[in-house]
Amino acid sequence: MLQFETLPASFAALLATLRPCFTAPSFRTFTALLAGMIAQPGRCTVTGMLTAAGLGGVWHHYRAYWFFGRARWCVDILGMAVLRLVVTRLLPAGVPLVVAVDDTLFRRSGRKVHAAAWFHDGAAKRPKNSRVGWGNSWVVAGLIVDLPFLDRPVCLPVAAALCTTHSPSKQVLAGQLVTAIVQACPGRQVHVVGDAWYAGADGAGGATVGAARTRGLPEGVSLTSRLRANAALQAIAAPIPGARGRPRRIGARLGTPTQIAGNTTWTTATVRRYGRTDTVDLADITCLWYGVYRSRTIRVILVREPGSTTKTGYDLALVTTDLTSPPEQIVTRYATRWTIEVAFQDAKQITGVGQTHTRTRTAVERTVPFGLFTQSLVVCWYALHGHHPDLANQRRATAPWYRSKTQPAYHDMITKLRRTLITARFRTDKPRNPTPDEILAVHQAWAEAAA
Repeated sequence: MLQFETLPASFAALLATLRPCFTAPSFRTFTALLAGMIAQPGRCTVTGMLTAAGLGGVWHHYRAYWFFGRARWCVDILGMAVLRLVVTRLLPAGVPLVVAVDDTLFRRSGRKVHAAAWFHDGAAKRPKNSRVGWGNSWVVAGLIVDLPFLDRPVCLPVAAALCTTHSPSKQVLAGQLVTAIVQACPGRQVHVVGDAWYAGADGAGGATVGAARTRGLPEGVSLTSRLRANAALQAIAAPIPGARGRPRRIGARLGTPTQIAGNTTWTTATVRRYGRTDTVDLADITCLWYGVYRSRTIRVILVREPGSTTKTGYDLALVTTDLTSPPEQIVTRYATRWTIEVAFQDAKQITGVGQTHTRTRTAVERTVPFGLFTQSLVVCWYALHGHHPDLANQRRATAPWYRSKTQPAYHDMITKLRRTLITARFRTDKPRNPTPDEILAVHQAWAEAAA
């Protein structure tokens, strides 16, 4: 049975930091279901977690459903506890935090599932004009972390907000998640990255109407996103000495990014992105995007690949409220945004997030963040206690077609933790020779864990 007392000491120590988020009974159920979700190679339904923890014949299944639907605990408080754990254990003191925000759809079926509706599904393999699906849409904020054994960063989800047809806009929800992260980590500089949908998440509230009027990020937080191709940009008006009245802010019209690319000055720079070092041409323009940010100064970074023949004159246009960082650092920072897309893929295909059949409001609001935080804890445990340089060699030995594999993927991380959980489960306090049945059980469990 995978209860707290039988968990590996290294993993139990991580979970112990989350103890203040629960009552004593809820914490025992939390640790069992979390371990069951990690150990479950099949579908991660609520009863699937209970079965994988070895408690299917010990606890009544109502206890697992009660934990998600009725127990006293707050998913937001749990997320901030996971955030502080990651910041304390995996990040050096004083370094800025890079937070990626994005939304994703967890498909559901049935009309009585809370907050289920038709939402945009960017991961759907359909034409762009028909990428919609029925389910629960979530706005997720993840912390970007560089691990010493990987040449690419990883995204660890630490906060999530459920979108409904009557909730604030996704930009507003993203701002609320970032605000909670800033409050949980006082004194830390925070940089936010998001796709083009969140380019105006830090825009002036008066520039919009309706649900987006309350958008915005905390003071001192920068936002970097992709600039829309039809964005109308203006120059900053030069002050006129001796002029009366309010000084003019809006200058000459610069036009769209395509028009700017044909008249700007390009410089060659070296940037680090996607696990490699590239040489690109950059253009840095300080201007206004009045339609979104009103009179607030922003920067537009245009990126052009060597030998590019695009009709727009550039390959990537970024907009940022960071007025001090070098453009190379802005490009590198935005490139880390892709890690949240990888985290979504791993969550759905490997961790099993979104596979529960819950439908009530409280249960729906808890199951997806529970799975996302489980994924963050898996990576955190692996980085602190589970990594070994020979892991990639072992993977190539069992799967020789992975000839270029030199670094662990998330699948390797969760498999390592599954095997560690199994080892601790069959370990006895008094040393003795294992029985044939115990040896067979361990071999079968390891085979299932590697599936």
